[in-house]
Amino acid sequence: MKSVFVTGGSGEVGAAIVRKMTEFGWKTAFCYNRGEERAKALAAETGALALQADLENADAVNAMIEMLERDFGTPDALVNNAGKTSVMPFALLETEDWDAAMATNLRSMFLTTHALVRGMIRRGSGAIVNMSSIAGQRLLDVPVTYATSKSGVMGFTLGLAREVARYNIRVNAVAPGMLDGGVSSNVPEQAKKEYLRYCLVGRPGRCEEVADVVEFLCSDRASYINAQLIHINGGI
Repeated sequence: MKSVFVTGGSGEVGAAIVRKMTEFGWKTAFCYNRGEERAKALAAETGALALQADLENADAVNAMIEMLERDFGTPDALVNNAGKTSVMPFALLETEDWDAAMATNLRSMFLTTHALVRGMIRRGSGAIVNMSSIAGQRLLDVPVTYATSKSGVMGFTLGLAREVARYNIRVNAVAPGMLDGGVSSNVPEQAKKEYLRYCLVGRPGRCEEVADVVEFLCSDRASYINAQLIHINGGI
C-alpha cells in the first residue's frame, strides 16, 4: 500500500484530496493548523492520520515530520495543498501582509518539502504535487499577493523537479480555476459571472475534480509526467 501526506487537509480542497486518496487505497496522513473539529471529523470518516502544525514555523514542521516518519513512515507522495488568500487591495497592503502571504503559500511549501524530501531521496522514489492556481497563470482580478505566490509555486516545481529527478522523484503542480468551495468562496458574485462567461465548460469546478487529478499525479499511472503544470479550469 502506498502512502501520502497532504498539507491543509481540513480545507475543502484538502479534504476532497484526503477522501480521494483513501478511496483509492492510499495510506493517508494530513496536517491542519486551524479547524480542529473538521480535521478530527475527516480523520474519523476516512481513517487518515491527522497532525496539527503551523507550517510557517520551521521547528514545528520538523517536529511534525519526525513524528510522521516515526509513526507513519516516509510517505510515497506529498501533496502541498496548504494556502490561503486575502482581499486586500495592493495600495493598502502593508509589508507584513505581503510577508504573510508568501509565508503561507511559499514558505510552508518549502519547509514541508525540505523536511520530507530527504526520506524520498534515501528511498530513491517519490511524487510531489504542488497546489498552484489559475490566479498565478492568467490575467484575473485577484489579489497581487495571491497571484505572485501561486506563480512562484511553478518556479519551485520546475527547479525542484530538475534537482531531484536523479532520485526518481517526480514533481508536478496543478492550477485549479474557480471551484465550488475553497478560496473561490471569497470571489465576488460579479467576478464569478465574468469567469463563467469565458469558461468553455460554463460552470465552476468541483473540489473532487481537483482531487482526481492530484491522486493520478501521485500514482504510478503518471510515471511519465514530470515538471508539469496541469490546468483544471474548464477551459479559460
